[in-house]
Amino acid sequence: MMYKAKERYNQLQTNRTQFLDMAVECSELTLPYLVTKDDNYKGKRSLTQPWHSVGAKAVVTLAAKLMLAILPPQTSFFKLQVRDDKLGETLDPNMRTELDLSFSKIERLIMDYIAASNDRVVVHQALKHLIVSGNALIFMGKDGLKHYPLQRYVVNRDGNGNVIEIVTKELISRKLLGIQPPEGPNHNDQGPYEDDAEVYTCVKMDEGSGRWKWHQEVDDMVIPGTQSTAPKNASPWLVLRFNTVDGEDYGRGRVEEFIGDLRSLNGLAQALVEGASVSSKVIFLVSPSATTKPQTLSKAGNGAIIQGRPEDVGVVQVGKTADFSTAAQMSQSIEKRILEAFLVMNVRQAERVTAEEVRLTQLELEQSLGGLFSLLTVEFLVPYLNRTMLILQRSNQIPKLPKDTVRPKIVAGINSLGRGQDNEALTRFLATIAQTIGPEALMKLINPTEAVARLAAAQGIDVLNLVKTPAQLEQEKQMMMQQQAQQELVKQTGQIASTPLMDPSKNPELANQASAVTQEMIAQFAEAQGDPNEQPPQQ
Repeated sequence: MMYKAKERYNQLQTNRTQFLDMAVECSELTLPYLVTKDDNYKGKRSLTQPWHSVGAKAVVTLAAKLMLAILPPQTSFFKLQVRDDKLGETLDPNMRTELDLSFSKIERLIMDYIAASNDRVVVHQALKHLIVSGNALIFMGKDGLKHYPLQRYVVNRDGNGNVIEIVTKELISRKLLGIQPPEGPNHNDQGPYEDDAEVYTCVKMDEGSGRWKWHQEVDDMVIPGTQSTAPKNASPWLVLRFNTVDGEDYGRGRVEEFIGDLRSLNGLAQALVEGASVSSKVIFLVSPSATTKPQTLSKAGNGAIIQGRPEDVGVVQVGKTADFSTAAQMSQSIEKRILEAFLVMNVRQAERVTAEEVRLTQLELEQSLGGLFSLLTVEFLVPYLNRTMLILQRSNQIPKLPKDTVRPKIVAGINSLGRGQDNEALTRFLATIAQTIGPEALMKLINPTEAVARLAAAQGIDVLNLVKTPAQLEQEKQMMMQQQAQQELVKQTGQIASTPLMDPSKNPELANQASAVTQEMIAQFAEAQGDPNEQPPQQ
């Protein structure tokens, strides 16, 4: 049975209610402007501000770390490589270097295309929504990326968690669409935005053709020219989740996992702020039977002398210092747990904190990101790369690559953390050998070429045309040996020629014979070894 997009949106909206309610509460405790109720996503709205900024700092910091990890600014987050099992079958292994050079150029073209777009801005916004609400929707259109928060879309998944249906809702001006309000008895019941139309976008997977199909509707009518399709593995609609739960269509955010601490910290912060405000208020009490008048006391300036008794005047004190101290200690403990959970590095407060201690703390935090990267790598980086390559191939900016031979490999996110751990382990291994056995044993036992290659791979550096290959090193070694042999032969010849027996003035015939023999030996040696300075014959 075919449903209209609006009707289908209302049906799927019921399943989203509990997730949206939790997302709104998480947003109110961290960044209140991120997620709001569906009825208030356009126009004036009043936001509930939390009593602390710990949640905002935690979300922004974690979003920045995730952004730098999955889309590094200076290097590529993927690598094109030929499948090893295809090298011997369809490709010559000697072509590996030429293919790597071509793939490197294609990678730079793709990264230049991403850098020139607004993709990083939209992805960073989506990451904040993922951390707070656990859900985000990105549409990769012709004009760049577009982000849909949780209150603007609904999704339906199958039993395996694969998306099978998406419906989005937007308010767009009717003047921009060129559509008049519908006529009828209820045409005045459009609400405060009667000039805006509710535009629904319905996205479904067509099992018959194996492609994604979508269109837009307004007033239950399909907008002409909005129908489009996309391949199954290169869909422009990226439905992202932070944490998955089996059987649920929506994800769970990082903030929801620590919602208890954030609630407690918000309550303690409110009590401390209000208590500090009350404690800072100064009120003087004057005894009713005192000779000192309140007017005289209030008009007295600083350092003034008036008549009165000290016991007639008192100051109101709250006397809750111990209680405030307990609340402050509890709030500090909760704040520390929250910052650690969101990977905010807190360096130990001391007079001397070494750089090694700071580096180890940072490494420990990065290693704890492993579980957070896994789902983003699968649900975002792979579809994002496939769609970007499809767009560039359709516009002939990059050539079409055979899918059965060339395979893109994600080297950011969880794989980047793996490279960092390899670099740390390899560096410690080499340092331990050099310290225990000695630098001389290190040079004897370790293959320098392989060590350099592994260090470059661990740091994500392309060694092509940067590090000399074994063949180049062997060629340079042979050339050096030839030059040394020639220099030694010339030296020996000079020594023979300098002897008195070979003096042309005393024995010209023997000297001429020795010179001819020497020249012949040099020629035979050059012919056998190959003169490096010899020019190839002209064709």
